[in-house]
Amino acid sequence: MNSPIKLTKQKLSASAAKKKAERDKNYAMTSDRKAKKAQNQRERRKKKPSAVKGKDYDHKDGKFKSVKANRGNDGKGTRQEGKKNYKIKK
Repeated sequence: MNSPIKLTKQKLSASAAKKKAERDKNYAMTSDRKAKKAQNQRERRKKKPSAVKGKDYDHKDGKFKSVKANRGNDGKGTRQEGKKNYKIKK
């Protein structure tokens, strides 16, 4: 996998890693996350692969952005993007 993001693995104990994996799986399986993933896949299929390479779909703005801009909330940080403040455009 050639991701532009270099992630380092968290140093967790075996029990903590197991609990985290369970939490992550439960979060990924929520209806909200499933809806966002489905929307992301639909939007990616509409575009040329070269147009979306290395970019993330921003559900709030409804367009593809660089990973840095999308995950950093356009330079505003992620605190303002709580569950109540974050809505998907339909």
